[in-house]
Amino acid sequence: MKVAIVGAAGRMGGRLIQAVQETPGMELTGAVERTGHPQLGADAGLLAAVGKLGIKITDDLVATMANADVLIDFTFPEVTLKNLEICAQQGKMVVIGSTGFTPEQKQQAAHFAETIPVVLAPNMSVGVNACFKLLKEAANILGDDFDVEIVELHHNKKKDSPSGTAVRMGEVVADTLGRDYNQVANYHREGMCGARTHEEIGMQTVRGGDIVGEHTVYFIGMGERIEISHRAMSRDMFARGAVRACQWLQDKDPGLYDMQDVLGLS
Repeated sequence: MKVAIVGAAGRMGGRLIQAVQETPGMELTGAVERTGHPQLGADAGLLAAVGKLGIKITDDLVATMANADVLIDFTFPEVTLKNLEICAQQGKMVVIGSTGFTPEQKQQAAHFAETIPVVLAPNMSVGVNACFKLLKEAANILGDDFDVEIVELHHNKKKDSPSGTAVRMGEVVADTLGRDYNQVANYHREGMCGARTHEEIGMQTVRGGDIVGEHTVYFIGMGERIEISHRAMSRDMFARGAVRACQWLQDKDPGLYDMQDVLGLS
């Protein structure tokens, strides 16, 4: 399977290149960065510390995808949608780990997925996706008797807030409880904001240092509390999940999928 990676000179790009090189049956055939990036022309393998691969980093996605089966994109929604359009035009598969999509941008992604198979997931980690499944089960069992609060921590370079993973956790719980996440999510409490409402889902964000990613969902009842947590120790798990998603897509029809589909948890 021939793989192209966009954002190849970044930290996540390096992890993705390593994961592709370590996976039998996968071959890196393209590495893309934005126009003007200082590493354009550099060997992608040397940047990723896997040895010289003879794959130079380019800013030409159209030419790159002509020699690739699938694109892995961990960039930003605006960039991802442009890349999706190019891949749709060429009939190429796409795995997306970008976060911060608005509902409208998700609809645009779904439109492109009408012609190509796409995996779009806020978190490619197998463990996080197991947490999504556990959260649904917990919300089903606990029902409306427990307040729900979510706390997420990330490094100080992360641009979107709250994280896509935290939002998805909130959506899973809200959907299970029959609530509209966009109506019940509470991102900010300050001053005399009044007592907590019964249906709201609190969302708190912490940014600092080099935290890869931590998420905890609290189900808080009278006299007891349940916590479901996930802590990422490195970016390798996201890269391995993305490669797994690429392999899963090979025989799939056009459509918009997520990691729950990839892992058989849907």
